Amino acid sequence: MKKKINVAVVGTGAVGQALLQVLAERDFPVAGLKVLATKRSAGKKVEFKGEEYTIEETAPDSFSGVHLALFAGGEASRLFAPAAVKEGAVVIDNSSSFRLDPQVPLVVPEVNPEDVKWHKGIIANPNCSTIQLVVALKPLYDAAGIERVIISTYQAVSGAGQEAVEELKLQSREVLEGRPVTAAVFPWPIAFNCLPHIDVFQPNGYTREEMKMVHETRKIMKDENLKISATAVRVPVFVGHCEAVHVETREELSVEEVREIFRRAPGVVLMDDPEKKLYPLPIQVAGKDEVYIGRLRKDLAVDRGLSMWVVADNLRKGAATNAVQIAELLLKESLL
Repeated sequence: MKKKINVAVVGTGAVGQALLQVLAERDFPVAGLKVLATKRSAGKKVEFKGEEYTIEETAPDSFSGVHLALFAGGEASRLFAPAAVKEGAVVIDNSSSFRLDPQVPLVVPEVNPEDVKWHKGIIANPNCSTIQLVVALKPLYDAAGIERVIISTYQAVSGAGQEAVEELKLQSREVLEGRPVTAAVFPWPIAFNCLPHIDVFQPNGYTREEMKMVHETRKIMKDENLKISATAVRVPVFVGHCEAVHVETREELSVEEVREIFRRAPGVVLMDDPEKKLYPLPIQVAGKDEVYIGRLRKDLAVDRGLSMWVVADNLRKGAATNAVQIAELLLKESLL
């Protein structure tokens, strides 16, 4: 019989809802469940495995008796994660608060599962776009080494939260009905548009989202010399981040060798048959937990270059599923 533990889910937005869904689907051994959120959400009801739970307002003393605290992200992580650890819980955090802290493991189970063993109470979940990237890079890195990675992302609005999803719905109706379009979540309308701007711009001209991919990938891959450049774009898609990834390997790999590497890679689904118009699409990948890879081809601009198209559900593998996989790993290693 699986050891059952008391779990707290902190946050009830898009990622918080996905956490509850994934916990249920994967039959995670929950003994007791607390659902915590802001004062605004306190008192509302959520369902988990056919039972109703009342959302409680998060407070420092909310974590008494909790073994595992899954933080959906946002300000709550910085405010309450240390309190949860103090109460004896292990925290798996979806915010950016602890990702680059050298004392905090940054984990993708298919890539660096060994890092859970040195946690000191908090384990960080990487950025959604980073997670699917490193799942695709790790098999190539192990097979041939990697010199350089150039990424262009096409990121769904759900990565910016439920309000962004509602904004895209509203703006789409406004455009189609010929009404004026106003933007609140994003700086410009997102309906029928693409925004080369995710998070705030940094002094080097890159956005914080782009630099997250650089720094987090290096930390997860344990290679501070890895050359990475990213351009992050928000697109009018509800769920599913896409990435055009160009990799320069240290050793030559043929496309067929790469296909075979990905066929064996954990957490990867190879969907690559251009003649049959078979390649990953966000509408196909939504609701799935794997990272889908297609459009494999030699990069014509660089020696030992490979180009590929990488797609994943940003709410699941990019957030909730990865967090629950970390929790499953902790149980397997008797660290919970």
